[in-house]
Amino acid sequence: MAHQASAIAIVGGGIGGLTAALSLLHAGFDVHVYEQMKDLREVGAGIQISPNASRILHRLGLAGKLAAMGVRPLAWHQRRWDDGRTLLHTPLGETVEAVFGFPHVQVHRADLLNALRDSFPAERLHLGHRFAGCTDRGDHVELSFENGARITSDAFVGADGIHSAVRRALFGDASPRFTGCVAYRGLVPAARLAHLRLPVESQVWMGPGKHFVHYYVQNQALVNFVAIVDQDDWARESWIEPADVAQALAAFEGWHPQVRAILGAVDETFVWGLFDRSPMAQWSVGRSTLLGDSCHAMLPFMAQGAAQAIEDGATLAACLAKGSPQDIPGALRRYESLRLPRASRVQTASRENKTRFHLPDGPQQQERDAQMASGSTDWSFKAVQWLHGHDAGIVEEGA
Repeated sequence: MAHQASAIAIVGGGIGGLTAALSLLHAGFDVHVYEQMKDLREVGAGIQISPNASRILHRLGLAGKLAAMGVRPLAWHQRRWDDGRTLLHTPLGETVEAVFGFPHVQVHRADLLNALRDSFPAERLHLGHRFAGCTDRGDHVELSFENGARITSDAFVGADGIHSAVRRALFGDASPRFTGCVAYRGLVPAARLAHLRLPVESQVWMGPGKHFVHYYVQNQALVNFVAIVDQDDWARESWIEPADVAQALAAFEGWHPQVRAILGAVDETFVWGLFDRSPMAQWSVGRSTLLGDSCHAMLPFMAQGAAQAIEDGATLAACLAKGSPQDIPGALRRYESLRLPRASRVQTASRENKTRFHLPDGPQQQERDAQMASGSTDWSFKAVQWLHGHDAGIVEEGA
């Protein structure tokens, strides 16, 4: 525990912040998490935990919880919007685990957040602490919070999401951009959809100007869906709000009966505008750095938002553990140099998938379908070796 005296403060108690905190705690650091919410909870529904992320969670001792709370899909199944024709069927299940050593798991966000929180010492998680400001004194960082609390730390990590106040404090104000998409989401009791005989797959339906994703969570008790639609603007006051189910159904008029049956079975749905940011040139300043959506918010078209935040936490802990306690800024620069190019690549690929998923029927769509059949797209098994095979917790000497 050579680094036990090094104190690390993390602002943000979401999936990325808590994964980073657990990784740092396991490495022997004196880590504390400061969360603005008075009651730690997660909005949202299902997320995908691919092998590049599950290997980190397993290493943190969460293998049993992940297995108990999640569903291991047998395949990615990409289908045409109207007739349901298979465009690409990529095996997951035992196949992906045999290749990469770790499973692909579908979980409810709240379940994963609860598992991380329960694994982190309660006395190190400080709720009701809204970040107010920071000052780098050279040999330490001072943080202040709106509740009047002030702390000092050897290093400081902003993991406070796409609205990041920490990012603003370090790099100035820069609003995320609306991506031209809105998303409806919801959860349907699986028993309500038993007549559809849905396989244990993550199915992606692609069509003109929109796509639809559905998969099981919570031991197949619930079906999670996300329906993404092109829209010119987003003028609502909040980014997420209740929506009319009829509105979602109208958006998918003419789509395959399975898609419409899932939408029609939901009790309530929510809609939010999808925002992202262009890749940043820099994440770290002195003894401070960023993590997760605060520095690489991305579209969900590669299902990598949570996974990349989990990777961030593992690499951050590895860089600080390998670095000298006297050169924490150097360790943070190393973390940035390792993570920024990879996260930026995923950001860019996710944005490109938005165009590919929403192509109108015609020559470009036909070319895309042919490429998918040949296994040459980002979602094919061969093409994701660089993504799923990565171990973010291993930092080579001199890397």
